Amino acid sequence: MLLKFNNFLPPEVAHLTESTSIALAQNIKQTSINTPLSQQPIATTYVNQGSGGTPILLLHGFDSSVLEFRRLLPALAAENQTWAVDLLGFGFTERLTGIPFSAADIKTHLYHFWKTLINEPVILVGASMGGAAAIDFTLDYPQSIKKLVLLDSAGYTMGATIGKYLFWPLDYLAVEFLRLPKVRENISKNAYYNQSFVTADALLCTALHLKLPDWHRALKAFTKSGGYRSFRQQLSEINQPTLIVWGESDQILGTGDADKFKSAIANSQLIWIADCGHVPHLEQPQITAKHILDYRDY
Repeated sequence: MLLKFNNFLPPEVAHLTESTSIALAQNIKQTSINTPLSQQPIATTYVNQGSGGTPILLLHGFDSSVLEFRRLLPALAAENQTWAVDLLGFGFTERLTGIPFSAADIKTHLYHFWKTLINEPVILVGASMGGAAAIDFTLDYPQSIKKLVLLDSAGYTMGATIGKYLFWPLDYLAVEFLRLPKVRENISKNAYYNQSFVTADALLCTALHLKLPDWHRALKAFTKSGGYRSFRQQLSEINQPTLIVWGESDQILGTGDADKFKSAIANSQLIWIADCGHVPHLEQPQITAKHILDYRDY
């Protein structure tokens, strides 16, 4: 049977084989979001499934897309209205010329996406770099956030600053390095406790957005902007109930920041996920979904 996908996705999407990947890809939508970042609306890709309850909004990690939530989103949407969005400069969202793709720009675009399509307080869930984006958004738009969930989150420790000093041809080579299939496979293997999850389908999910125009330019711009800084000094300003979910075997960020987040955010709870690496939403999606839904009702 010939599968149908929206034409804003690269044709390689037809090579997906796993049911969760295919189902999510077929449900990716695109809408035009007006922002102060450009005169032209930004064609923004997202997924929205489920109904009822406080909306749950999922933010993916670095150099990723909404496909990162192919296992978690259906589990949440079975009981609750759930959204996922491709952040500015990432995923399948349009990369317009003239936008710096900094953390501040990502936050502005996210706010206008939220304002346009959701426009009510959400449970904001951020994974890895998406956790830093979620913290940044919560600090600036606290009225938009009912609860915060951090999945093996960046944002406590200062990120690498070398990107600010990259210049051609080093910037080009650095980004091209991330395109290499073996590099992406090794990153994926490090992200999982159980490396059997690193299938051909999983690797395709991590690489589909590389086929879109201006992937190079946006990733270089974000990296050279410095990315996300440490929010260590501001975490005490977060008043929303915060759930911290962390894989016990995280080899990407380690495990030390989990307790640091717990200590810094007053109204927070930390849950460790056994037999899990950096991506609990992919490796232990049912358990992760249960913890999020339980916290929704907490």
